[in-house]
Amino acid sequence: MNAARNVIIDCDPGIDDSLAILLALNSPELNVVGITTVCGNVPTHIGAENALKILALADRLDIPVFMGENRPLEVAYTSAQDTHGDDGLGNSQIPAVTKVHAAQDGVAFIERTLTEEPTTSILALGPLTNIAQVLQRDAHLFDQVDRFVLMGGNYRSHGNCSPVAEYNFWCDPDAAKLTFDLMPVPIEMVGLDVTRKIVLTPSILEYMRAINPEMGQFIAKITRFYFDFHWEYERVIGCVINDPLAVAAMIDPEILGGFDAYTTVVATDDVARGQSIVDDHDFWHRANNSHIMTDVDVNTFWRLFLSRVVGATDPDLSTTLHQLLGGHA
Repeated sequence: MNAARNVIIDCDPGIDDSLAILLALNSPELNVVGITTVCGNVPTHIGAENALKILALADRLDIPVFMGENRPLEVAYTSAQDTHGDDGLGNSQIPAVTKVHAAQDGVAFIERTLTEEPTTSILALGPLTNIAQVLQRDAHLFDQVDRFVLMGGNYRSHGNCSPVAEYNFWCDPDAAKLTFDLMPVPIEMVGLDVTRKIVLTPSILEYMRAINPEMGQFIAKITRFYFDFHWEYERVIGCVINDPLAVAAMIDPEILGGFDAYTTVVATDDVARGQSIVDDHDFWHRANNSHIMTDVDVNTFWRLFLSRVVGATDPDLSTTLHQLLGGHA
């Protein structure tokens, strides 16, 4: 087996970020060297507290957590606490971790890590404020980054906080634009076109609780609020879990398919704020800077997630997946 890939997780936990962190921590292909938080789903300090809660659950408090930027580059900050709860974990009131605390200056941590370990990969699961700050200081720090995978944006699918924009890009559109403009390595964009196909349904949740009561109960506790939000606003039974798919892409690139293109983001604060514009017809004749994901193997994703996070095994897993995914597994 190849050596584990060193990775920084830059995130805004958040319910689906928390599930993504759990997947990363339980995957031997990844060595999480640090977690940085940014203002997004919740303010930066709450996200850091939540990251520590997840690390405590996984018995991985050896991994450092750093608080990054606490406001977007230009626009006013608007959280997504209406979606994730005031505490970011569905108002579950999970006790705070007191044994260790988050450190300051996540941007400096990213800079330091990329200087000392230049091939470190980046998983960007929240607004791109921290990443943009590093790029503006020295874009060459990313020259040797092994992979840069982000959850954000949308290609053909509609937005989730405006008709055209996905939340991470909408929250800090200037940072998103800078990231696509300045990143020297290809950006792997795991956007709403594929993440909307990853729905944690009540049936999948019950399967988790049946085979791993402790982890299943934790996931049920933090997603109840998310379930209610999705039903009220989108008439989805269950909840879309966006961020774990980006982690899955880092673990197994074969789960997703897409195409290379030049992409930019609308930074102006108007009706198109945060819109990701993918030049799929090469109108601008600019060099490709991104790989846009358009297809996902839903069965393979859930097989990976359920085996890693709750310990599901075959033959039970294969049989049950066939039921859980409506006979399409």
